[in-house]
This record gives sequence, structure tokens and C-alpha cells, in this order.
Amino acid sequence: MKKAELVAQLETAKVLSSQVDIDKVIELINKLDDVTTVTKLSEELINEISNEIERCLDNNSYDDLVDKDSAEFSIGYNNVIELDSVGINVYEIMSHINVVLQRFEDVKDDIVELERGEETDEQ
Repeated sequence: MKKAELVAQLETAKVLSSQVDIDKVIELINKLDDVTTVTKLSEELINEISNEIERCLDNNSYDDLVDKDSAEFSIGYNNVIELDSVGINVYEIMSHINVVLQRFEDVKDDIVELERGEETDEQ
């Protein structure tokens, strides 16, 4: 049973009698489901987040994203220097991603506050 169903049943009981039996109210409250809200990300939101992460990583210098100290080179055909491998700076990449995700979290909090009728700090 959800909150709306409980309220509807209490309203019905109120019409029938001006007194409400406490035992009935307790019984109805005990029937309330422990509803946990599961939020699923829409495909549009996933695309928006991934595009924002991509832009964030593109706009940052590769000095932050690549671990130059781990770069390995070799000399190839015609004495051409070739990059064999290079590590990535996971900490820096994750910190950039966390900034983007935090922006989306802030937007979500603002939406929840607006749905509740609360004013945000920005207003």
C-alpha cells in the first residue's frame, strides 16, 4: 500500500464517521509498503553525461591525463622513434569525471527541491 492509498482510505473513513478508530489507522500504517525508489538513468541522460565527460577530458591538457614518466619508446624502421606504451593518470581522469558527475548530482538535487516546493540557493 502506498501513501496515496492510505490517505484515500482515511478520507473514506472520515466521511463515514467523525471518529477514527486508532486500531484501524495503525493497521493501515502497518500495511504501508517500504517503497524504495529506484532511479533508472534514461538513455538521453546517459548520453548527456558521457558527452559532458568527453568534452571535459578533451578540454584538459594531455599533461594531466597521461603519465609521461611511464612512456616507453623504441626505434623502428628507418630510425623512427615509436611510442610502445604509455600509462594514463587514472587519478586525474577520475577527478575530472567526478566534477562532471557532481554537476549532474547538483542538478538532480535542485530538481528534487523544486518538486518539493523548496527554493534553491540560486533563486
